[in-house]
Amino acid sequence: MKTFSIRPEEEKDYRAVEELTREAFWDIYHPGCVEHLIVHKIRTVPAFVKELSYVACDGQTVIGTIIYSKAKVINGHNEAFEVLCMGPIGVLPAFQKRGIGSELMHYTIKKARALGYKAVILFGNPGYYQRFGFVNAQKYGITTPTGENFDAFMALELFEGALGGISGKF
Repeated sequence: MKTFSIRPEEEKDYRAVEELTREAFWDIYHPGCVEHLIVHKIRTVPAFVKELSYVACDGQTVIGTIIYSKAKVINGHNEAFEVLCMGPIGVLPAFQKRGIGSELMHYTIKKARALGYKAVILFGNPGYYQRFGFVNAQKYGITTPTGENFDAFMALELFEGALGGISGKF
């Protein structure tokens, strides 16, 4: 039974979202948690995709958040292809394991598709993100800026063949 709502993030939510993000990642990255700072900085750059910044709410309380930014894959001929970068996504610890993060993922992936984006790339837990269709970016010939690849570097085509002919450094 869904007991939360999803809506676009508003400026009035910014502080709550940053605090939520810190809380969601604190036990994972303590004492070096910077995810909340990443959220803060993403909103200040032109790559921020406001149309894909959403919050999950329990009543008036923000309990989950997801944010996207534009990024590029640059091939060996220095051609750039726009993709999305997702993250961070966070849910308050007291509300985790209730499907809130999954609902935010499904909802925003559908929105990104409707907005015409080709793909989403992220760094995250493969055990979590594979359920949404993410696969290792190596499948598409996409590497990190330094030419590396590892399990947590993942990509999702938003429609079949969207990454066809697109390879290079993220």
